[in-house]
Amino acid sequence: MGDRQIRSVLIVGGGTAGWMTAAMLSRAVQKNCTITLVESEEIGTVGVGEATIPPIRLFNQTLGIAEGDFLKATQGTFKLGIEFVNWGRQGHRYFHPFGPHGRDFDMVPLHQHWLKARSQGETASLDDHAMAWVLARQGKFTHPSPDPRSPLSTFDYAYHFDAGLYARFLRAYAEGQGVRRIEGKIAGARLRGQDGFVAAVAMEDGRQIEADLFIDCSGFRGLLIEQTLGTGYEAWSHWLPCDRAVAMPCETSGEPAPYTRSTAQEAGWQWRIPLQHRTGNGYVFCSSFMETERAAELLAQRLDGKALGDPRSLRFTTGMRKLHWNRNVVAIGLSSGFLEPLESTSIHLIQANIAKLIALFPDRDFDPATRDEYNRVAAIEMERIRDFIILHYKLTRRDDHELWRYCAAMDVPDTLQLKIDHFRRHGRLIAREMDLFAPPSWLSVHIGQLNDPQGLDPLLDHRLVDSRACLARLREAMTAAAATAPTHRQFIDAHGRAPALAPT
Repeated sequence: MGDRQIRSVLIVGGGTAGWMTAAMLSRAVQKNCTITLVESEEIGTVGVGEATIPPIRLFNQTLGIAEGDFLKATQGTFKLGIEFVNWGRQGHRYFHPFGPHGRDFDMVPLHQHWLKARSQGETASLDDHAMAWVLARQGKFTHPSPDPRSPLSTFDYAYHFDAGLYARFLRAYAEGQGVRRIEGKIAGARLRGQDGFVAAVAMEDGRQIEADLFIDCSGFRGLLIEQTLGTGYEAWSHWLPCDRAVAMPCETSGEPAPYTRSTAQEAGWQWRIPLQHRTGNGYVFCSSFMETERAAELLAQRLDGKALGDPRSLRFTTGMRKLHWNRNVVAIGLSSGFLEPLESTSIHLIQANIAKLIALFPDRDFDPATRDEYNRVAAIEMERIRDFIILHYKLTRRDDHELWRYCAAMDVPDTLQLKIDHFRRHGRLIAREMDLFAPPSWLSVHIGQLNDPQGLDPLLDHRLVDSRACLARLREAMTAAAATAPTHRQFIDAHGRAPALAPT
């Protein structure tokens, strides 16, 4: 059969995507293959993604990274979900928790009982039945309980952290595992004549770096996947029209909240992410309705503390590459596509593509069937997340700005319209293959953005359960459990307090 093993992997670009890839590949590919990463300190990284979703914990655990070490190295805090302000309408807010709303106590889902109770005069919100929110609203945090009888077993969590510090942390990890780093700028690439595969990248100083497999982590430029191979891009701007962002950190103010906040504003929305050493802020907006200078001005006016530096601007087009894996190049990170950070999925998409690459790791024959499966799964994953993000815009009832009027009236993908229609009819949540966000997440947005069902599950009328009494007992148990938890700050101090950073 001959030796067809991949003998060399070259990662083009550093940052979060590059060093996450290098770290995990160094863990997976332990022999008979060199892993090299080339990056230039003169080329900046986007580095605005500082909030994550729960699967990041599995990534760190797979690398053998202790949570406390990670938090100390990245100025990290804990995240129980996202609070959305002014999305359904002005003055309205809701919480997207990590984990379910309570625990089902009947054959009919809990939210159906809540909808029934609400029709009978119940005033408690759906959020009040999520353990993550009961903790978050009090500024508390603890690890989930392993005891399934405890309400504290019904939530999940993720992190906020400094993406630049995370990349630095993973660089040290990867280099300790044998990954070689090359400093320098890439001028172009050389293709093989017989099949058009990438043979080598050409450095500005004349060096040629050859490899069998190339990982493009060069960001929006797509140095190999697009500039070299001309893969093409599928834009989704007609559904997600925001195409600009400005980011500006500020000093911390008060205790760090254990959740991200997203506030709908003029022509877009503003994020707030509390870290140990600062608060991350940004304004995502549509350039058709607002100038970058105005967005930066509004962001600066709305900071909770003193600004730490000037605003940084970012341009993007939501969408994805027509192929995530083309010939012997795999795009990971922004080079593979971009979805605005409304649901903190940017770092997860890096993690997901790394996992797929390991699951479908090639040999030097680069079987087309392997590439096709990778591309099929990658595309579906991004489309499912795309639909979930579009849902936030489509369900708005705001009519105070042209952006919101456009979004409320726009047609949406059939895959999303199906889910909207099912929920509007009977409050039912329809899951599809490879949905990253489970039914409880969809429920949060449907209810949070006032997509009230016209009817309920018909089975509900056949049940003997006292909905209001069961929900009241659940809320009482959650309140009692939250009372035993430490504050978010106390938990960080005990489990991952980072040393103070030197002044820059």
